[in-house]
Parts: sequence; C-alpha cells; structure tokens
Amino acid sequence: MTPPPVIDLNADVGERPGSAGIALDAAIIAAVSSLNVACGFHAGDAETMRAVCEIAVAKRKCLGAHVSYLDREGFGRRDREVEPEVLREHIAQQIRALRITATAARGTVLYVKPHGALYNRAAVDRSCAEAIADAIASVDSELKLLGPPGSRLLAAAAAHGLEAFAEGFPDRGYRADGTLMPRGEPGAVLEHAAAVEQAQRLADQGRVRSLCIHSDTPGAAELAVSVRNRLIGGGFQIRPFA
Repeated sequence: MTPPPVIDLNADVGERPGSAGIALDAAIIAAVSSLNVACGFHAGDAETMRAVCEIAVAKRKCLGAHVSYLDREGFGRRDREVEPEVLREHIAQQIRALRITATAARGTVLYVKPHGALYNRAAVDRSCAEAIADAIASVDSELKLLGPPGSRLLAAAAAHGLEAFAEGFPDRGYRADGTLMPRGEPGAVLEHAAAVEQAQRLADQGRVRSLCIHSDTPGAAELAVSVRNRLIGGGFQIRPFA
C-alpha cells in the first residue's frame, strides 16, 4: 500500500506582544506542525519567545528560528544594506538566543527560516544567501533551512552542507515567474477561500515540502485549520519537515 504524501504546515509566531498576542499564536500553533519563532530583530522579545516555546513543547511542535534584518520599526519588511559579516553575526545571534530559550523550555531548535525582506533578498542575492547559510553552519550544521524553491538561498545551503527544504505560501499572491507579489499590490494577500485552494494546489504540485501561514494574515488561525483540514481530506499527512 502506498503511504500518503507528507507535507508540513509552518507559521510565523511570537510577533505580537502581550497575552492577547500569545493567545492568538496558541490557536495557530494548535493547527500547524512547525513554528517560525521571531527572535527579536523584527518582532518578539524574551517573553514572547519563552511563551511560544513552552506552548510548542507542550503540543509537540517543531521549533525554528525566524531570523530577520534588524528592523523592528519596519517589521523586517524593508530591504536593508548590511555587510555580509555583520549579517552573519546578526543571524547567528538570533539563532543562539532562541536556542537558549528553547532549551529552557525543554525544546530544541531544528531549523532556520529568514523573514520578510531578508527572505526575499536571499532568494536572489548570492552574497546574502551565503551569509545566512554560513551563519547557520557556524552555529550548528545540523540545523535545517527553509526557503523558496529554486532560490539562491537553497543553493547556498547545499554548498554549506545544510539540509534545505522548499516552501510555498497559501495566503500570498504569486507572479507568473513564481515570485511573491509585493505587499501593498492588489492580490498580494489572498482571501480565505482562495488561500485554501492555493494550499491544495501547491501541495499537489509537489515542489514544496512545507506551506506557510502568516500570523498577521486576517483570520490566520481559522485559515490554518481550514488548510490543514483540506490537505488531510486530500490525502496528505501533516508532519514536520525537520
């Protein structure tokens, strides 16, 4: 008997402070299998990292470091000019911070995923991608990397001996060339029903191993549940990639 196809659902968490933000994250965490935890550079702090790590461990979810440019004012969604050696240190610093927090919660950080503008730039900029991969390898070569399919980022990971996986975005619009539409453009963020349909389509195509739900997408928790149910109903097994 052929085993069911496997796919991961990941979500960005730890980006909203306070009990209300953590409660929203908890609802998302329940529906997904992997968590990209903000490490303080674009959002989050020691308290949010601790809270989401504790929830993740209790629910047996996979933990990843959601690393970013140092840009809290712009939520990490503004492109920055950062020297490679500085970027390497910033990435390593964020990973180490989350590892300390996760260990205190009896959890383990298993992967890294860049956030926002850093993610988009690393997809096409070799120097940026190399700095990220080098930083990850310098902390722990067993850490895995999550990034866009066919990107410079995944190529850099391979060159550094890192295991890397491609992901797609149910809730984001794509251009014809496969790149994401910039936020602010019409159609950049999909409505609930369209996002669920796109999740199924991305999974069926088989080019990605994980699907990401953005926690700041309106109705993110409900969307995560709908995507999960749709994929399970379509014959997929939801399981962490890392």
